Amino acid sequence: MILESERRLVVDRASDLATLTPGRTGNLSVRDGTPDDGDAFAITPTGVPYDSFDVDDVPVVGVDGERRDGRMAPSSEVPMHAAIYRREDVGAIVHTHSPWSTAMAIAHEPLPPIHYMIVAVGKRVPVAEYAPYGTDELAANIVTAMAEADATASFIENHGLVVTAPDLETALENTTHVESLARLYLQTRSAGLEPETLSDAQLETVIEKFESYGQ
Repeated sequence: MILESERRLVVDRASDLATLTPGRTGNLSVRDGTPDDGDAFAITPTGVPYDSFDVDDVPVVGVDGERRDGRMAPSSEVPMHAAIYRREDVGAIVHTHSPWSTAMAIAHEPLPPIHYMIVAVGKRVPVAEYAPYGTDELAANIVTAMAEADATASFIENHGLVVTAPDLETALENTTHVESLARLYLQTRSAGLEPETLSDAQLETVIEKFESYGQ
């Protein structure tokens, strides 16, 4: 079986999506970039409950977007995942419609550095331009937004959130970080207060401290 360990990770962690996104609207993937497997990734199947599939069901897709294995059809967001893997050196991707992040996406509002934990994904979370889901255009917009902001996460206009990371554990953790910070930002604004932001110098200090801890 190709990408067995990656497919098992998808099965084991897909249930985490249920706490982050409504219904069956999220997806995640785990990449294996070794030449033997031709640079491919395991991704959640489309349209099924997160606890209703097994390792053999998990689709495997090449970074060229071509399906290679798995009994179930892959997520409709394959173009987004494939495009990110082609352009970015990342090991996992999580995409959600988590409510606070999606509220930011609906407002077309980037997340500024209101808290030091934002450095887990960059110095801000940008907003990628809208395009229909499951399209190459949307994939290109997301890659562009993250590259321009030097970020590993992006909101998507009128859609949701995508987070990338070296591994799936970190991608899921950082998805939670972004969702929490989006909630804090919007709650502060709804209280009639203007959120204060950290300076670039303050953020650089945090980054240095994180690096010294091996984070």
